[in-house]
Amino acid sequence: MKEVGQHNLYEYEEEFRDTLATVDEKGKRVWIYPKKPSGHYHRNRIIVTVILLSLFFLTPFIQLNGRPFMLLNVFERKFILFGQVFWPQDFFLLALTLITLFVFVILFTVAFGRIWCGWACPQTLFMEMVFRKIEYWIEGDANAQRRLNNGPWNNAKVFKKATKQFIFVLISVLISHTTMAYLIGIDQVKEIITQSPREHMAGFIGLVAFTGIFYGVFAYFREQACIAVCPYGRLQGVLLVKDSIVVAYDWLRGEPRSKLKKHQNTITEKQGDCIDCKLCVHVCPTGIDIRHGTQLECVNCTACMDVCDDVMTKIHKPKGLIRYSSHTAIAEGVQKLFTPRIAGYLVVLVALISLLSYFIFTRADIETTVLKVPGTLYTKTDDDQITNLYSIEFLNKTFEDISLDVKVESPSQATFLKIGDPMIVVPKGGILKGMIMVKLPEEAITSMKTVIEFGIYQNGEKVETATAKFIGPIVRKKSSDDREKNDD
Repeated sequence: MKEVGQHNLYEYEEEFRDTLATVDEKGKRVWIYPKKPSGHYHRNRIIVTVILLSLFFLTPFIQLNGRPFMLLNVFERKFILFGQVFWPQDFFLLALTLITLFVFVILFTVAFGRIWCGWACPQTLFMEMVFRKIEYWIEGDANAQRRLNNGPWNNAKVFKKATKQFIFVLISVLISHTTMAYLIGIDQVKEIITQSPREHMAGFIGLVAFTGIFYGVFAYFREQACIAVCPYGRLQGVLLVKDSIVVAYDWLRGEPRSKLKKHQNTITEKQGDCIDCKLCVHVCPTGIDIRHGTQLECVNCTACMDVCDDVMTKIHKPKGLIRYSSHTAIAEGVQKLFTPRIAGYLVVLVALISLLSYFIFTRADIETTVLKVPGTLYTKTDDDQITNLYSIEFLNKTFEDISLDVKVESPSQATFLKIGDPMIVVPKGGILKGMIMVKLPEEAITSMKTVIEFGIYQNGEKVETATAKFIGPIVRKKSSDDREKNDD
């Protein structure tokens, strides 16, 4: 009977994992009214938020040598990171960068849990540190918001609701314009703003769509983005281990819970430090009870840590009942941060960063592609020369016009003719296409596809080598018997 009772108790304590705090039994959304946070960690988060949001809004205006410091133009497939331009031909660098970031996310999550979500994620920064702050300022704390929403529509309620939504829209407009500046550049955003929407209809529609999305997320969807949509939240359940540092409740110190009696300032030795005030639940922006353990909905915002520390101070108990820790550290009293798993991920990450750095620093400013014109074969001239027609393409990865010269370096008998403008000037950040014809003596062709090597020169200095296949007939070398027959 005792085992059955313990099993039933365990099932009761684990029931929270079968439900969401933001959804009721009928599947209807439960609106969260988190208590206004305050405390040491919250003040530090404000400082971090000011720094990160300042970088977010100022970066589009920063230019390096006349070009954007950062541009993610997916429409023209042009990317500028830290002043370096990347084109579709650099796709392997983008793929390697994404793999490196993914490994970094895995390493960071295994070591420190979901701390990114609470301190640096744009969704959390804007929701908790901007939109929620405005809501507290206009409508008051959690209880005042409940009374306002449940109360009748009078002049005060209409004014507060309209003012809040109007400010929400303005901030959404600001965020959408900044986001668009990362995608198409600040200069084009200025043109869209200052000129008629008819002249930039696509850009205008994009700004309206972004504004609507940001407004919908921060005004209505809110914590659901973290709970139901964000893929990083789903990864947490796979990557977290018992040694991961997360926002954790010290159950050894806090249990058994008990309420403080009237006029009781502290708790007895037989009681746990947790007085079951539930303030950690009331302050949580996702509505969870951190005392149940690590949960998928926890974004590590530290609000429960601050409010619990305040309670511990009032009842004359040490702070840190809810703190940054791990399951192992609480259960065994030893924090194991550098584990074999961490070491393995770290080795892989260092290798990827080294490889990525090598490719970036050795990347050429000019990229040349020479291809046989589709649908063409070789032709033979009257002087026994075999000709092939090629298309040549130059990609300038810099922000200056570059003059180039092309030479055929192998085979030595080969010559070529540029079709069209003899001057090769590749525009800055652009592509130049042209046609060339290569001639090769028939007796120099030893295979069906001879390799032609081109040297690309800038100011007399070789900057790149390009190759192409030369198609022609194979000339069989005359044997000694054939020569004797011809002599006879």
